[in-house]
Amino acid sequence: MVHPVDAHVGRQLKTARHLRELSQGDVARNLGVSFQQVQKYESGTNRVSASRLFELAVMLHVPPGYFFDGLSGLDSPDEDERLTPEDAQIARALSRITDRKTKSMLHALISEIAGYEDDRSSDVAANC
Repeated sequence: MVHPVDAHVGRQLKTARHLRELSQGDVARNLGVSFQQVQKYESGTNRVSASRLFELAVMLHVPPGYFFDGLSGLDSPDEDERLTPEDAQIARALSRITDRKTKSMLHALISEIAGYEDDRSSDVAANC
């Protein structure tokens, strides 16, 4: 049985790998393991050791804590926050923006739109 934390770490690994446009084979070669091992890490069937997690964080340019971000939602496994290919494409485009003011303005815009959609969803639910 896959532990929810292992599944979450695996999803975070997969998301970071996609954002960096790396294949499982790329990650495997960098770690010196098989791509099947990376598949097992991503599915949560094999646990990632602390040292391996650190290597992954360095390789993927994320802080080690990134793999545990969002764990408060473990009690609701239906809320799987996987990035769609479109989400990953937008994240890659945003990561290439170097002007801090522009990036900040885009973040505010996206947050506002997301908040608006959340408000609309709750309004629709309240009217049903």
